[in-house]
Amino acid sequence: MALIRTTAEDKATRMEEKQAKKEQRIIDPDKIDELTRKIITRMPYKAHGCRFHSFVVYFSNIQRLCWVEPSGREEPSEFQGHFPNGQPRKYFRLTKAGKEAAMDAWLNPLRALYGRKP
Repeated sequence: MALIRTTAEDKATRMEEKQAKKEQRIIDPDKIDELTRKIITRMPYKAHGCRFHSFVVYFSNIQRLCWVEPSGREEPSEFQGHFPNGQPRKYFRLTKAGKEAAMDAWLNPLRALYGRKP
């Protein structure tokens, strides 16, 4: 959902900037929020799914923030067909820092790691 929301916010911001410039007015944050909600509801079904690479990047960021930790529980995993067993499936749990992190930080852990661009 963080990826969907970020994509929608970026698109909504660009649209509002363009419209404000055209109408020679200041940018309205409320209009950006309204456009973001509309864009999210109109996104195609495929855009709602998290791609594996996106998940790997997201999860590595929350690990670097120490919001999750290994629980110690593992179980074997297998591929379909006649392939050898894969790496064990590892389970994680939220840390105290992860539970206390703000929703905005969860929506964009990269920003939580490095801050906003100047």
